[in-house]
Amino acid sequence: MAGRLRQPTGRYGGRSAEERQAERRRRFLDAALQLFGDSPGYRATTVAALSEAAGLSTRQFYEEFRTLEDVLAALHLQVNDWAEEAALAALAEAEGMPIAERAAAAFRAYAANVTGDPRRIRITFVEIIGVSPRLEEQRLARRSRWVALICAEAAAAVERGEAAPRDYSVAAAAFIGSVNGLLHDWRAGWVDATLDQVVDELVQLLLGILRPVDRAQGA
Repeated sequence: MAGRLRQPTGRYGGRSAEERQAERRRRFLDAALQLFGDSPGYRATTVAALSEAAGLSTRQFYEEFRTLEDVLAALHLQVNDWAEEAALAALAEAEGMPIAERAAAAFRAYAANVTGDPRRIRITFVEIIGVSPRLEEQRLARRSRWVALICAEAAAAVERGEAAPRDYSVAAAAFIGSVNGLLHDWRAGWVDATLDQVVDELVQLLLGILRPVDRAQGA
């Protein structure tokens, strides 16, 4: 399809065109979370099926999106935004605490947000993989944001004398890879552990990459 259809303007039923558009978009994304994140999955979903699940028409779909890939891209960003907001809120609540407590609080909030709905895990770690170069670029860009967040926390810990000064970017990228792999495998049933055990192990990994000053000096 060359482009999205033109959207109606003006007020209807007491709501503006912008409000109606936001509502339609939310309904499509809610339906996509169910169909992409559960059954039948992104690759087996059609525009017609998504529109039906959203209670909207295919014409309305093309008023909001060009392709199903656009929906998956928007949903992937939304799921990541929810997790990032949870982690940042936890960091704000842990303001002034030692790095160990801040890291644990932030990561536990992230893990609870992502794993609280198994559909979010599937969107984040399964459905987004291998779709297209565009979505691979988006996936890696979001991973870079998580790496940047960890590096910022590490830099603040260095300033407080809680971590050794060094470039943490590679270690942070390795940690994010561990998170993605372990949470995916846990949800798939390949890891015989409770979520608390999985999170505890990942928190220990996160704290380990910070290399406390006394450990770094003794190396």
